[in-house]
Amino acid sequence: MGTNFYFVDENGYERHIGKRSAAGAFCWDCGVTLCADGNSGVHLNGRWLKECPGCGEKPTEEDLGVSSGGRELGFNRIKPKAKTGVKSCCSFSWAISPEDFKKLKGGHIRDEYDRKIKNFPGVLSECPIQFFDSIGKIFS
Repeated sequence: MGTNFYFVDENGYERHIGKRSAAGAFCWDCGVTLCADGNSGVHLNGRWLKECPGCGEKPTEEDLGVSSGGRELGFNRIKPKAKTGVKSCCSFSWAISPEDFKKLKGGHIRDEYDRKIKNFPGVLSECPIQFFDSIGKIFS
């Protein structure tokens, strides 16, 4: 489950920025995943902790209207906002380096469903887990 994002320049040339994917429970206060295998295990059906290893807070139950999984399925249409406590999160797998992304000018960002994205920093704000091992690779 995930959504790809693309930069489209004035000539219609598209460049893959990366992919956002639901990544399970995350303590937004401590900055840690509840995946027992760490960030690298969030997409591998790894073992999940029942509470934050830092503060001991248990995950908040979220329905599809507010969860990260619901965002990927199209049910969560709430504008991205700062989260606290233990709630769902997304990861972002970069296809280009963040430095190269910052250099892109004169176009717009769209997702794989052809929706223009006006607040890409907001998209990234829901992705405390970021992967850089796919930079320069073709993936979807």
